[in-house]
Formats: sequence, structure tokens, C-alpha cells
Amino acid sequence: MGFEFEFLRDFLHYLTHYTAFNVITLGQIIMMIFAVVLIYLAISKEYEPFVLLPIGIACLLSNVPLGHLSEVGGLFYLIRKYLIDTEILPIIVFICVGAMTDFGPLLSRPLPSFIMAAAAQLGIFITLILCLAVGYPPKEAAAIGIIGSADGPTTVYTCAKLAPEILGPVAASCYLYMAMVPIIQPPIVYALTTKKERATYMPPKIREVSKIERILFPVFCLLIGCLLVPHATPLIGAIAIGNLFRESGVVDRLAKAAENELLNISTILLGLGIGGTLTAEEFLKPEVLLIFVFGIVGFAGGTVGGLILGKIFYIASRGKINPIIGIAGVSAVPMTARVSQYLASKDNPRNFILMHAMGPNIGGVIASAIAAGYLISIFG
Repeated sequence: MGFEFEFLRDFLHYLTHYTAFNVITLGQIIMMIFAVVLIYLAISKEYEPFVLLPIGIACLLSNVPLGHLSEVGGLFYLIRKYLIDTEILPIIVFICVGAMTDFGPLLSRPLPSFIMAAAAQLGIFITLILCLAVGYPPKEAAAIGIIGSADGPTTVYTCAKLAPEILGPVAASCYLYMAMVPIIQPPIVYALTTKKERATYMPPKIREVSKIERILFPVFCLLIGCLLVPHATPLIGAIAIGNLFRESGVVDRLAKAAENELLNISTILLGLGIGGTLTAEEFLKPEVLLIFVFGIVGFAGGTVGGLILGKIFYIASRGKINPIIGIAGVSAVPMTARVSQYLASKDNPRNFILMHAMGPNIGGVIASAIAAGYLISIFG
């Protein structure tokens, strides 16, 4: 009996002095639950699993008391300090995006694609104005506004540049809402379009783009974007580098490495670095939680902007352009283009507008990078 009592006493002493149970806070428990939700969404619902899963795991681990992973010298701290705050990881991811991207759909119909993509950035500026109106500092307002780009690397790059103190919730909000695009966009489309507009038939085949066009585009057209908005050069230049790897045809090994191994490693590190910032001390503040509200406003605003331009092109073309492709200007590639295809085929089973929607979708990546450069030039 005495032995059992001593064992129980020693065990309780160990629990209260050498484990985290006696120092864990309510805030840390809440953040652990939030992390489990992210992990559940990534695994069970397959919502942006390549990003939400590492973010969720890192968030869970960073809120373990005495774990020190997010403190000075910890793994997540080092990833953020040397790879994210220095903007290295977002730029590397953009090189990978360039290597993955086929600009053919954009080049086959460049004018309407770019215009709809530009209109879909409306959400950025609506969110920026609202954030300024409720009292956010200008740099934080711009960093929150860029969530409306629906582009993870662009959001991380801009926030790291302007307001690194809110990087975690801003990036988490962006990736979470990117995953929820199939839920966010359809109600807006149904509210602003008629069945006749949604059923507009477009021939599935797009214009064939020549190899010389594909090579000249990143060299000259993206260069123009850099000259117009110099602060966007790191992002646009990274896209151009990756895309030239792809289209030149002489460095297949580099293109494949950027498209696969480099992208996978960068995505893991980016997710861990972002998740490591989601600690209870930094996250559970009213002004931080409000970021998630503004994030959905940004996504909705971008969808409305692209859809309005889509309707204008529908009218101008006398019913030959399906207005739904406008929502693909929100640059969550390729989710918004897939949503466009799903909604169009639902009202007209003959419709296959995916390749038409990919034009504004890819244009949105460039437009969001230019918008980010503009915000950095104004508020940086």
C-alpha cells in the first residue's frame, strides 16, 4: 500500500512540475482546437491540403507549452526569420508557379482575360478601404486587403513586407478561403446572373498559341508590368523565370525540379513557417480575429468585380462570352476556373468553358502581383 501511495505521489509531482499540463492556458487549448480543425479540413475535406495540413500541424505544435518551436531559436522561428521575413520562400514559390503555368489560355484571348483579371482585384481595394475605415494602420490595412487577391504566395510576400506582425492570421485566412472558393462563389454568381447568362455556350476549343508567343510573353509582357510597377518585380520576375524554364524547352530538368521537388519543399517550409506564427498570444486578439471577416469580404468583392466585367463582355459580345468566366479572375488557380466550369455546365450540360476560364484565372496571378507591388509602393 505504501509503495502504491509513493508511486501516485511521485506521478502527481511529475505531472505538476515536469509536464505542460500545469502551465497550459485556455488560449493555447483554443488554438489547438483551431489547429485540429485545419488538419480535419485538409485531410477529410481535402481543402488546400498541401498548405493547410502543414499550417495546422505547426499551429498545433507551436501552442504546446514549453515546446519553444516558435520562440527565438526554435525551428518555426528560424523558418520564418530566414525564409519568410526575407521574402525568399514566396519568391521561390512564384518561380515554381511560373514553371507549372501554361499561359496558353491567357494568350489565346489576352484582352478580355486581363481586363476580367484586373477587375477581380476589386476585393483588395474594398477590403483596404474598410480596414482603414475601422482604424487599422495603413500598412496592416494593405496587408489585410491583399487577402482579396486569393493568391497565397502574393499574400505572404506582401504581408511580410508591410505588416509581418499579422502574417499568421492573414496567410491562414487567405489559404482557408482559397479552399472554400466552391462555397463562397456560387451564391454570388446566382445572385448576379440569370440562367440564360450562365448557360451561354462557348466552343470548348481555344486558339492555338505558337511557341514564339509563349517565349516572348514572359520576356516582354511581364517586363512591361515590372516597368509599370517596379515593386512587383520580384514576383513578376519570378514567374517569368519559371515560365521561361518551361517554355524554352532547353532546361527541362530545371523546369521539372521547380515544378516538383522545389515546389514541394517550399510548400512544406511555407506552411510550417506560417503555422508557427499562430500562437495564442499573437492570434487571440479582436483586431486579429477581425482579419477573417475582412478576408471573406475580399474574396466576395473580387468575385463581384470579375463577374461584373464578365457581364459587360457578355453584352458587348452579344451573348457570345459566358459572364461566369469573370469569377475566374480571382486568382485561386485552378479552383475558381473549376467553379466557373461547374456552374456553366450545371445550366447547360454542353458547356465546357474551363479553358476560357483559365485565361482570366492565370491573368489573375499576374494582376494580383501587380496589385501587391502597387500597395507596397504606396504603403511600404
